[in-house]
Amino acid sequence: MAAPDQEVVPKYRRILLKLSGEAFSGGAEFGIDPSVSTRIARQVKRVTSMGVGVAIVVGGGNIWRGAEAERHGMDRATADYAGMLATVINALSLQDALEREDVTTRTQTAIPIQQVAEPYIRRRAIRHLEKGRVVIFAAGTGNPYMTTDTAAALRAIEIDADALLMTKNNVDGIYNADPRRDPKARKFDTLTYLDAINMRLEVMDATALSLCLENKLPIIVFDLLAERSIERAVLGEPIGTLVSSEKRDE
Repeated sequence: MAAPDQEVVPKYRRILLKLSGEAFSGGAEFGIDPSVSTRIARQVKRVTSMGVGVAIVVGGGNIWRGAEAERHGMDRATADYAGMLATVINALSLQDALEREDVTTRTQTAIPIQQVAEPYIRRRAIRHLEKGRVVIFAAGTGNPYMTTDTAAALRAIEIDADALLMTKNNVDGIYNADPRRDPKARKFDTLTYLDAINMRLEVMDATALSLCLENKLPIIVFDLLAERSIERAVLGEPIGTLVSSEKRDE
């Protein structure tokens, strides 16, 4: 057993954490559950205390679902811009939760909303991380037709993150079917990028996966609600599913 004062060495020194909008709603269908934001903030605080740089991309599905609005006749680009604004609300909520835990935080948006957040500037974001600040990226890429998964992959590459951490709600990794509906669904401990693309697994959209493939950015998919989930992923403990260039023996 390690000594109590033994230094914990994380496997990843800089991460991009992708949080779905649904994660903020807790058990509700819509809205923000403050207890969830607080739980995330406390985990992030423990990770930053290890010296890990943390950037976060947030979704907005707990407030606005553009695909559903489009099905009701709304213009797709307009629906997507509304979704970007929803991510800003989640980002500000998480920023407040982090700051209440004494974690210095900056929110940057891909569309200018300078009254509430900084504009996204890559070099400034990296400088914040170097100073130990958490950076939250909101408003996706700033472009319609692009998901927040794509934004997460893009921002991770831009800030030179060591890994992209994809959180799921009550699902502890990637399966060959929905484990909440199919009791025989099989979990993958590891996958290659090409496996995930070719098998059409619902890891993230194909654009985001392709970006990770081209830049050899490892993806860890895990259950956000699991005990110490973010910390365990950062430490390199076996959690969830690892998507990378090579598939390890299982």
